[in-house]
Amino acid sequence: MSGGVDSSVAAALMVGAGHDVVGATLKLWGGPSDSGCCSVADVDDARRVAQQLGIAHHVFNMAEDFDRTVVAPYVLAHAEGRTPNPCIECNRHIKFDALLARAGRLGFDVLATGHHARVQPGVGGGPHRLLRGADPDKDQSYVLSMLGQRALGRVCLPVGEMTKATVRTRAGELGLRTADKPDSQDVCFILGDAGRAGFLSERMDLHPGRVLDAAGDEVGRVDAVELVTVGQRRGMGHSTDGKRRFALSVDVRSATVVVGTADEVLVDEVRLAPGSAAWVDRPLGDGEPVIAQVSAHGRPLPATYRSAAGAASVHFAEPQRPIAPGQTVALYEPADPESVLGSGIAA
Repeated sequence: MSGGVDSSVAAALMVGAGHDVVGATLKLWGGPSDSGCCSVADVDDARRVAQQLGIAHHVFNMAEDFDRTVVAPYVLAHAEGRTPNPCIECNRHIKFDALLARAGRLGFDVLATGHHARVQPGVGGGPHRLLRGADPDKDQSYVLSMLGQRALGRVCLPVGEMTKATVRTRAGELGLRTADKPDSQDVCFILGDAGRAGFLSERMDLHPGRVLDAAGDEVGRVDAVELVTVGQRRGMGHSTDGKRRFALSVDVRSATVVVGTADEVLVDEVRLAPGSAAWVDRPLGDGEPVIAQVSAHGRPLPATYRSAAGAASVHFAEPQRPIAPGQTVALYEPADPESVLGSGIAA
């Protein structure tokens, strides 16, 4: 229970279905937070919703694991010129690994969360399926695309069949204090006023860098090369000659960013980092068609999965803007675009 409306309604639905429910809130970040998912106020909201529902509520301190598996890799990725997704890594390492394991040790059968996605239990011994949420505008299957059979067999997503409007209506009917609470939008450990630059500057050195075009000519400069994201448009030399450019690559060692026009930066594939593939059921074979999604609410892209000699990549049917190294590429079934096949991380 994060203290938001989705997890509040998820808990209420589990109680209403007759389950023996205990609310659990995670203390993940020891520093200041204004994101709406890790603050003291959010813990209090979760506790008070649990009181409204008549269930016990516990706070689990997983700050050490969070710092080790989410925050430290986030800082390292930026130091190396990659663009990480800490919320996905939190799902991977904390919510659906460490918390799921703790739930098992405490004797609980199922971990229910407020994510907008659906788990379809396997029939007749068949595999469990991970599906998009019923509300396309709130679908969170992308950020859960690393879940495999072991986790899916013990996870319940009660609001996955509901639209967000229905969730809020249900919360209002139940009188839950979180019914009108705004959604959390940002990374929990990044303060809104300081941003990435403020957070990272306290933990690593940031270096100014040159912006070069394809011919090697300098067309601009950036204050911190570590903060540039592949595919970024703003601040990429536009002010020097009025041309729109996009970041094609980031080299932290030489403090340079290579840019190109919209046509010059298009790519027809994205390589996946070795060992980053995670499958809902089975690994895909070389040449299998997929639907790729490269951001939480990105456009589904027809593609082909390639795997040979230990190297994996996704080949797009049409050229696309470059995908930043460190970002997740979620893969869906072409014959059933609601069904998640797995994911990998862009190299």
